[in-house]
Amino acid sequence: SQSDTVPSLATRVKHLLKIKNPNCVAYDMLFGCPGWIEGVIQAHAFIKSGIAKKCLVIGAETLSRVIDQHDRDSMIYSDGAGACIIEDSEDSGEILAHTSATYTNEEAFYLFFGESHNKACTSKTQYIKMYGRKIYEFALIHVPNAMRDCLEKSGIPIENVKKIFIHQANEKMDEAIVKRFYKSYNLEMPEGVMPMNIHEMGNSSVATVPTLFHMVKTGKIENQQIEKGDVVIFASVGAGMNINAIVHRC
Repeated sequence: SQSDTVPSLATRVKHLLKIKNPNCVAYDMLFGCPGWIEGVIQAHAFIKSGIAKKCLVIGAETLSRVIDQHDRDSMIYSDGAGACIIEDSEDSGEILAHTSATYTNEEAFYLFFGESHNKACTSKTQYIKMYGRKIYEFALIHVPNAMRDCLEKSGIPIENVKKIFIHQANEKMDEAIVKRFYKSYNLEMPEGVMPMNIHEMGNSSVATVPTLFHMVKTGKIENQQIEKGDVVIFASVGAGMNINAIVHRC
């Protein structure tokens, strides 16, 4: 029933990287599946405000610690990690717009911790649980709206969007979200616009978007590639319920 949060994970990472500068501030951020995207948004804000010059954003998850083997909703969960360095330079990409939202009325407990589905189990160990249908319906309404709001802020025409890197939660749900996003512009979803790696990597929560982006950048997903200057969208939904999106020029 205990968690291991002291020292923070960020402190441990900085220690292992042997970073001596005390002005390099290390902190954890709990934001569920959209956490890596939110970390990138925060890093962008720190740099634009002059608070930081360079930020390391890590999305890491070990869902294997909290999976109930008797719950079919847990079958797709996995462990994973992805990281990036954000800095303001001529060679780096550009964040054109971003949006975030948190819904905490009845949506707050769509994801929660509960006891095992194994009725013979006497342990009080808590496992990650979810109301899958409610999350599906919530995501179909709110994620396309967040993506559209973000794209409108950027001023980029939807026809210029090369790829959409969406949280790898459920391929059917992700496809429905992206189709609804394009439908809001009276357009059909373009073929190949939504790369997927859930069939290989599973749902690693906060790590899905950075690992998917890396796999496309390095040519590890067949018939998927991006080039310098391409405009892409990052989007996610998860625990809380939190939603966010970024329009990024590579």
